[in-house]
Amino acid sequence: MHLQKRWQHEPGSREESQLLENQLHVSQFLANLLVKRGLVNPQQAETFLNPTLGSLTDPLLLTNLEQAGTRILHAIRENERIHIIGDYDVDGVTSTTLLVSFLKRLGSLPHFIVPRRLEEGYGMSRQAIDRSLSAGTPSLFIALDCGTNSIDEVASLRSRGIDVIIIDHHQSTQATPEDCILVNPHIFDDEDSPWRNLCTVGLAFKLVHGIVKILREQGNEEAQQIDLKDYLDLVAMGTIADLVPLNAENRILVRHGLKKLRKSNRCGIQALFQVSGLGLEGKDLRASDISFKLGPRINASGRLADASLPIEMFLSDNFQESIQAARQLDEMNSERQRIERGIVTEAEAMVEEHYSDAHGVIVFNHSWHPGVVGIVASRLTHILKKPVIVLGAEGTLAKGSGRSVFGLDLVEALNQADELLTEYGGHPMAVGLTIDQSHIEKFRQVFNDAVFKQLGDADCEPTLDIDCWVEPEHITTSLLEDLEKLQPYGQANPEPIIGTRDFQLAQAPQSIGQGGKHFRFNHYNPAGERVSGIGWNLGASLPPSNTSLDLVFKFGWNHWNGATYPQMEILDWRLSE
Repeated sequence: MHLQKRWQHEPGSREESQLLENQLHVSQFLANLLVKRGLVNPQQAETFLNPTLGSLTDPLLLTNLEQAGTRILHAIRENERIHIIGDYDVDGVTSTTLLVSFLKRLGSLPHFIVPRRLEEGYGMSRQAIDRSLSAGTPSLFIALDCGTNSIDEVASLRSRGIDVIIIDHHQSTQATPEDCILVNPHIFDDEDSPWRNLCTVGLAFKLVHGIVKILREQGNEEAQQIDLKDYLDLVAMGTIADLVPLNAENRILVRHGLKKLRKSNRCGIQALFQVSGLGLEGKDLRASDISFKLGPRINASGRLADASLPIEMFLSDNFQESIQAARQLDEMNSERQRIERGIVTEAEAMVEEHYSDAHGVIVFNHSWHPGVVGIVASRLTHILKKPVIVLGAEGTLAKGSGRSVFGLDLVEALNQADELLTEYGGHPMAVGLTIDQSHIEKFRQVFNDAVFKQLGDADCEPTLDIDCWVEPEHITTSLLEDLEKLQPYGQANPEPIIGTRDFQLAQAPQSIGQGGKHFRFNHYNPAGERVSGIGWNLGASLPPSNTSLDLVFKFGWNHWNGATYPQMEILDWRLSE
């Protein structure tokens, strides 16, 4: 019998599911999926299924946001010089683009920079600040997606008479900067606030919304003409790429932002669509399109070069210049992939030889490029099903990134090693850190213990948590219509995993890919609809035809060669009992 993983299914309450069916007039299948997501209150479930922009809360409720907006408006009215520094990831790039374009709309001409990762490090480093100030001394300095832990740097700016605003969502590893305006829900706002888990581009949108609200209340005519929906394309990209939970206000912003992104009139976005193969008219964008196509290309310049390139591209009104920039990003992404593949191979061998029994894995090599270690950490976490930190060298220091697994707060784990780390920060699922190379071995022990403390001796055997079982005859387009209502998928709203029993293939699957690595098949349901099937990395053991099979799969639309059809992505199979 073929069995790759352990299957498990915990059915939700039938009574709760029945309540949603009756009150929301949805199918039993959709009601079951809502219950599995903890959405048992009909009103809460209705809001989840139909997230409206009108449900967004008043932006001025965020701690310190009104103060930040008022200070920015004062700077614009007095024609003060404004400098902006944003992080080099997608969240930082989109945040910077959003705020710069908005301030230009109001007549300001802000100067912006993005830290050069290899020379200046992360965030508000002294080197990055000095480069910014070399262009002139501003009255107002705004940090986006960084700054929460930059106590000394803020103090240095304030000593020069420069006001500082920080818009950030990273957790604090120490005391926060003083004598500045800090907007960070993780520092000041309640855990149940609907804006609590916004990433920085979401907070930048809130800031812009707040400024527009203040201006409209003052009778400003220009503010009446601003359509806030024009910024949602940027919000969707940054939010999805930053792996924050896609619930509450994040869900609202991403659901509507993806629609805006598809129709975006930004030359840079259209150029990026073209080079990444997303130019297909009529095809709805998915969160996965950001995660696997747009995001990596935007990130590539910050990892290997200068992340100001995608910002300039998004701000440009010249399509030919944008296409040239997009092609550069595409080439950088290909180079990044090549470097990354080599490091992943080396890191896997290192783990197998030395750290296979570790609860939390730390790997380090002097030759690894610090710019791609975050992606390598993501890949290894996916492969190993464990939290992973990957470090590259910079002088006597090691710099790197960590990625977490469900149930582990990575920042809390690093807090246990606070005395060993030169600096660190991030959020529960992803962190960046710097450590002296001489401390790495001790760090391994402390990190391993910290992971064990949070997760215990959890069974690391791969499991498939099945959300819902369906009959083979129900695998139809109507099932897909229900699944569409749960989009967009992401953190805190994963794509449903479905099981079916006694499924029969009329014809044997076909091996595809180099060495028959994958397989595919075609199936026709009782309604006569063609449903394709694909089994990625399952080609070593093909399911037989004309035999009752149990399948675990994801179900979605596949767009290929101009055609669109339902597709089952097979995650595992076994012979029916």
